Amino acid sequence: MTMRMTRRNLLAGGAALLSYSMLASSALSQEGRLRVLWWGSQARADRTNKVNQLFQSENQGVSINGEFLGWSDYWPRLATQVAGRNAPDVIQMDYRYIVEYARRGALAPLDDYLGSTLNVEDFDKVQIEGGSVDGKLYGISLGANSAAMMVNAVAFEEAGVDLPTPNTTWDDMARIGAEITKAGKRKGFYGIADGSGVEPLFENWLRQRGKALFTADGKIAYDANDAAEWFAMWTAMREAEACVPPDIQALDQYTVETSPLSLGKAAASYAHSNQFVAYQGVNKDKLALNNFPLIGKDAKGGHYRKPSMFFSVSAQTQDPELGAKYVNFFVKDPKAAEILGVERGVPESAAVREQLAPTLDELGRAMLDYVSGLGALAGALPPPPPSGAGEAEFALRTVAEQVGFGQLDAKQGGETLVNEVSQILSRG
Repeated sequence: MTMRMTRRNLLAGGAALLSYSMLASSALSQEGRLRVLWWGSQARADRTNKVNQLFQSENQGVSINGEFLGWSDYWPRLATQVAGRNAPDVIQMDYRYIVEYARRGALAPLDDYLGSTLNVEDFDKVQIEGGSVDGKLYGISLGANSAAMMVNAVAFEEAGVDLPTPNTTWDDMARIGAEITKAGKRKGFYGIADGSGVEPLFENWLRQRGKALFTADGKIAYDANDAAEWFAMWTAMREAEACVPPDIQALDQYTVETSPLSLGKAAASYAHSNQFVAYQGVNKDKLALNNFPLIGKDAKGGHYRKPSMFFSVSAQTQDPELGAKYVNFFVKDPKAAEILGVERGVPESAAVREQLAPTLDELGRAMLDYVSGLGALAGALPPPPPSGAGEAEFALRTVAEQVGFGQLDAKQGGETLVNEVSQILSRG
């Protein structure tokens, strides 16, 4: 059979094709929706929402629904949404959880978008590897950071106490904390926050002792004696009133706003360097950044530079390429970089770092100098934490609180923690 193509056929076919194209375009524009979920402060939300608006303005037909929570509420919400097949399209992910979510099949591998939708060639290779699990890329780092102590410089000056230095030891810190409390310059004010339940602080202390939180094959890497010594150190600081009492520490929901530092209850607290901007935003007094104390004068620091957080694309999303496009925009677009600054850490892209360096304010420069100036205090990036690491973090927090309130002594706390973490990790 021969088909005869006439001008009328051609016009009719063209009209039909145009109509179909318009319908398809309309459908695509209607489907161009992304839900983005992140944890963080209001300051982070303000910056993220501005970038979302910018992305929408440059991608007509795409709408973004952003949601944010504090750290403690974030993970239960995400777990519930993933289990209910209602996961957000783009998920802010932490180094502690990326293995767990990737191996559960909750995240989409991004390897197919590298070099096309995702252009991260100028990222630090180590940071790219940090977002990879079992040979596949599941997270794009939003910045590099390191754990840090946030210090209220004004409160130290009022108490007549020198600021900690890179060589300050835990013994020094206990003395400093007690001196600030004893000075009594502020009502109900103590030297330092109780860090016994702060996992990065515990990890730093372990690394200085040549140990770690987890082995490379996903087992616990410290023993009950280590944990007991840790809890005993904090018990002594509580008794000396170097740190806040347990009822004040219990107010900390592990957000910037609820830390003893931000509540005006302590002159120092523990966080990550990228949170410096947010901490200063809610504290009237001038703050300073310092590394965690050393276990001894000759000890090497337990720090490392890590991806502050990732953006991952959900395996449940209807449009993984759009998710990847959004992530690339977030980490590479010059206008987005200008809005985001260094709030999520030092940008991984060399081009973005070069763009931002001359524009950084005092806070941004302090953060950049801290991360780049750790020197010998920073060691190698540990392997990604295993499945269950997030639950192990909550176990540390719970046991530390039990020790703080005297429900367990330090030895019992050490045994309880090791037993609980071992059981959590054994479930895989």
